[in-house]
Amino acid sequence: MAQVRTPGANGCDVYLTGTVFLDIIFTGLDSAPVRGTESWARGMGSSPGGIANMATALARLGLRTSLAAAFGDDMYGDYCRESLEHGEGIDLSHSHTVPGWHSPVTVSMAYEGERTMISHGHEAPPKSAATAYDPDAPECPPPADACVSSLVPGRPQEWVATAARRGSRIFADVGWDETERWDLASLAELPDCEAFLPNAVEAMRYTRTDCPRAAAHALSAYVPLAVVTMGSEGAYAVDSGTGETAAVPAIAVDALDTTGAGDVFVAGFVTGSLAGWPLADRLAFAGLTAALSVQEFGGSLSAPGWPEIAAWWRHAGAPAGTGKRYTFLDDLLASCTQSTPPRRAVPTLGFRPPAG
Repeated sequence: MAQVRTPGANGCDVYLTGTVFLDIIFTGLDSAPVRGTESWARGMGSSPGGIANMATALARLGLRTSLAAAFGDDMYGDYCRESLEHGEGIDLSHSHTVPGWHSPVTVSMAYEGERTMISHGHEAPPKSAATAYDPDAPECPPPADACVSSLVPGRPQEWVATAARRGSRIFADVGWDETERWDLASLAELPDCEAFLPNAVEAMRYTRTDCPRAAAHALSAYVPLAVVTMGSEGAYAVDSGTGETAAVPAIAVDALDTTGAGDVFVAGFVTGSLAGWPLADRLAFAGLTAALSVQEFGGSLSAPGWPEIAAWWRHAGAPAGTGKRYTFLDDLLASCTQSTPPRRAVPTLGFRPPAG
């Protein structure tokens, strides 16, 4: 990114907002839990989750990332804030701590290549509430080259339009439509988006199609760039401005935990977009970062950085026959050196210091 940033560029590359969860992940389950029985997991990890997945993935790829989120004033909130701000270097100047509000929690159980999640939490009071208002808070949303949003049917986010008017490039994904209406008109921010990145099921339901590629072409009538992720089948994209299409297969890996893989994919795609890469390279890079992430615990702390990408390229990329598709990494990784291993999800939030 240093090569494409211009003098006087915005203070951050990417801005995003959302809910931070404390994720507790169980892996090594042979099957789904059975009612009335006790299941033992062979692995366990804890890490910040929710919007922290995306923020961490962006930061580990070298993007100056700014996150606006509420944090509880409990131990979970302190852990998540410390991990993101000091561990990952994410700007939290737009975030706030809410006294008396407990952090949302998600328990994720990984088995048979998938995961089942149980979450609990309460919506945080707005930042303007008396318990959380900060009169010295910086302008929000801040000037940023790009913003990432998760669209919610029927719940417009005014900040997206504000950011788009100021020149930010908007990248968006979407979650499951709990209303089951699957109406594109309910996604109020879609006209402001440069790219829309739903998964195959979401894309087909919104477009009433029975093929992910057909869904991508249908969505391209609404956004300049439609990207549909297809799991083990890879990803497919349509650029409505140029008519260009791109398809990249997925990288086969043994998945430990798929939590946050979609967030990491979006982070990889945003990185390539801001760097000005060709569409197919952006898809390939996004798929690679997602594939590397599912081999570790958790959604946020499983995200790869450049040293992990370089290690894959040196030891697995070319021998696995994927070299031709990823030759664009050669120049990018030429100066990439080994660094301190990234923090990963661990079973506990921390040990007390030794007595004495």
